[in-house]
Amino acid sequence: MFNPSREDARRFFLDAWRKHRERLPLQPQEEIVTEIILQHPEYHAVLEDQEGSLTREWSEVLGETNPFLHLALHLAITEQVSIDQPAGMRERYRSLLMRLGDDHQTQHRLMHCLVEALWHMQRHSHPFDIAEYLRCIDRASRR
Repeated sequence: MFNPSREDARRFFLDAWRKHRERLPLQPQEEIVTEIILQHPEYHAVLEDQEGSLTREWSEVLGETNPFLHLALHLAITEQVSIDQPAGMRERYRSLLMRLGDDHQTQHRLMHCLVEALWHMQRHSHPFDIAEYLRCIDRASRR
């Protein structure tokens, strides 16, 4: 099983962005990541600071968002929708997208549920609760 370190994960985003800027060929996963990064111009400067961003810490207490976490959550949602896992994810995404009319906002709604499910998993030392994750998405779709 692939279990990248924090540095490995960050380097993946940094390398994809560098290759995009240098107009080098991208692997399919890098193309997806680049599309996500292009939707986040507020993170471009961080991604261009290759060495500094590898070790930088962001503090939620100070109101900072970790750009790598944010981009990784977008990637996770994109992958879940593309393979329809958990089952029904693609239809839930399409339904919410039709209601909101904006892919980015739709992903943010889904990301909120993913973060909540991960937080509960970590906080209570339980396995990921797919049913609760999908219920959260269903609730978010009604808001």
